[in-house]
Amino acid sequence: MAARMSAIASQFEKIVGSVGVSTWESLNSEQQVQISAALVPGTQIDCVIYPATPAELAEVMTCASQNRWRVLPCGSSSKLHWGGLAEGVQIVVSTAKLNRLIDHAVGDLTVTAEAGMRFAELQATLAKVGQFLAIAPTYSDRATLGGIVATADTGALRQRYGGIRDMLIGLSFVRSDGQIAKAGGRVVKNVAGYDLMKLFTGSYGTLGIIDQVTFRVYPLSTASQTVIFTGTPDAIAQATKTLLASALTPTAIELLSDSTVAQLQLGQGMSLVSRFQGIAVSVEQQAAKLLEVGQALDLKGEDLTDDDESNLWHRLSERFEDTAAAPVIICKIGVLPANAVATLAKVSEIRQSEMTEAIATIHASSGLGKLKMSGDATPETLLKIRQLCESQGGFLTVLSAPQSLKQQFDVWGYSGNALEWMQKLKQQFDPQDLLSPHRFIRNI
Repeated sequence: MAARMSAIASQFEKIVGSVGVSTWESLNSEQQVQISAALVPGTQIDCVIYPATPAELAEVMTCASQNRWRVLPCGSSSKLHWGGLAEGVQIVVSTAKLNRLIDHAVGDLTVTAEAGMRFAELQATLAKVGQFLAIAPTYSDRATLGGIVATADTGALRQRYGGIRDMLIGLSFVRSDGQIAKAGGRVVKNVAGYDLMKLFTGSYGTLGIIDQVTFRVYPLSTASQTVIFTGTPDAIAQATKTLLASALTPTAIELLSDSTVAQLQLGQGMSLVSRFQGIAVSVEQQAAKLLEVGQALDLKGEDLTDDDESNLWHRLSERFEDTAAAPVIICKIGVLPANAVATLAKVSEIRQSEMTEAIATIHASSGLGKLKMSGDATPETLLKIRQLCESQGGFLTVLSAPQSLKQQFDVWGYSGNALEWMQKLKQQFDPQDLLSPHRFIRNI
């Protein structure tokens, strides 16, 4: 028997129809767990709304604004549990049905799609004409384009292609009052609204609900090869410095902690993993030159191609995902690139002294990376690693963790000087504090 519609759900049923509204009781247990993980414990969600067009989404937000109902935006919910816990939310608005391809200008290397389209589906479509979106997001099989932008989840390919902000050239979003706004365009040369697109990247649904995005895309490479070095921190640091100063053009350079290396069964010590992609002759020559660097430093070197290479990058990505079966803590970390190897070495020391499980990886040129710890790690241990990152010119942000830990630990740990501006922007975009309330830095 279908769950009876509440007064709130009935209001939205008039906009999106009965198929566009699900009561909390009608959701399956997995959906309930995913949504609850983003909320302060005890929050009672009335319903989930699934608008099928931008116009419906705008009308949904107009209704929410008029009634001052607080909203948690989501896509596929793959990363909904990242970041802080939203407070006082009554409804969830999903972009899952906003999943259409709008335009693919093959010759201009741009693509426009609705925010609810899954990354994997877009990649499959682009691959048919030899193109791809140059990011490697977490949960790549489930992640939606809007969710990727909202969490600024780029992945290892930032080495050559930059971050989400570098590829996002246009977006459309619905404001908290239901008005539709647009920034940028569908051509790479159009830079109007560029700052607004930067603003929405990594905003965690606090400024508006993204309904459409436009990305620049790139031609698929015809060849790929990955070089793996393992050895002492000093030798890995020198190899990294040499690589970054060279004329070589890898698409990804990842530094792995010793525990990450052990889990991936790559050997002992720390590791430098470099991926080269392009035409075959260039890839082979660059990989060979890098292997020579490793030999001169007495590093254990190995090169992978085809399935072995794909499996390595897939396993590395999987290691930093979480499952409901085993609670873990996943953090985004950042340090000055020159301090990346030293940071990973000190994380290993903390891991051993605190007797906790922890793996970490850092992009060699940006200094951004991820840390994954067992779910029973204490706030004190997290604080030690945050202080370590800050001493190396960086930060630590908790993405995924048990709700109890998020309630007693500052998830964002922001110590910059832009808080006042963030608060002003939130007030300007969402004056009633309806969107993802208190989920961002300092309860924004």
